[in-house]
Amino acid sequence: MLRIYYKKDRRLAKESDISLLRSIPISDLVWVDLQNSTVEEKVTIETYFDIKYSSEEESSEIESSSRFNELDDELIINSNFLSLREQDFDYCPVSIVLEKGILFTYRDDDLKTFGESVKKIKSNPGSFTNGYQILLTLLETGIEQDADIIESLAKDIADLNKQLTLNRKRSDEEILLKIASFQNYNILMRENIIDKQRLVSSLMKSSLFPEDYMNVLRIMMKDIGSLIEHNKFAFERLEYLQDTFMGLINIEQNRIIKIFTVATVAFLPPTLIASMYGMNFKAMPELDWDLGYLFAILLMILSSVITLLYFKKKNWL
Repeated sequence: MLRIYYKKDRRLAKESDISLLRSIPISDLVWVDLQNSTVEEKVTIETYFDIKYSSEEESSEIESSSRFNELDDELIINSNFLSLREQDFDYCPVSIVLEKGILFTYRDDDLKTFGESVKKIKSNPGSFTNGYQILLTLLETGIEQDADIIESLAKDIADLNKQLTLNRKRSDEEILLKIASFQNYNILMRENIIDKQRLVSSLMKSSLFPEDYMNVLRIMMKDIGSLIEHNKFAFERLEYLQDTFMGLINIEQNRIIKIFTVATVAFLPPTLIASMYGMNFKAMPELDWDLGYLFAILLMILSSVITLLYFKKKNWL
């Protein structure tokens, strides 16, 4: 899918037909966006504008030179944007080229960040006159989306904490899997935020990025710093929750072990008595006693009761 945004009558117009590309003056072009494009569309754009999109392998590399590269009149950027699934999210690498005020983007997924950015552009099309503004809008929208996800994650963690506090019926395995899932989400969020931080920092150092937009980048850096602090707090909260949960499991296991220990000790005296009267000696007075059997039973019961009462007095029960 191809989307071409260009200036027309002091507003921003959109075109999707690649055959009409040559009819649009290059000076009016603002943003060329490729999503799940065909090889023909990609080659046409690269050839016509003399640019080169990064491959998927290049976009996934973590080296600084692969994430941000500044040429004579061109910025080559590789960044990861969050791709939201039904109940999950993952990274989608996006290849970005910024040349002479025109923004070129290439991606595979239908990213929410891009969709929300387009809504902002449509709501005020006269305010977007170059690719720098489009890129800033994409970054701002991505930061807002990260903030929403962190807020949602914090709410889920609070609900899980409340579930443990109220001692509701729960599956220990389910709780542990939830905590592990939240930790994984938090790690992905941190990687995503750090990636934006590196990108914004590189743009601030770039000689090709207009000085007029430096204040916007500085505000973004502050917002990113705030997100990193919230992300760190979420990590600490998950660690506390995990420690609390493991403590509850240990208490429950100790309670079970205590019950078995008390039961074992309580039955030791009756076992001793039964063992004594089970010995095969001829000289045992109780063998000829009519009440000997009842006496042995009562003695075993009494020994167990005395043991349990002693445990209760010592607050061991």
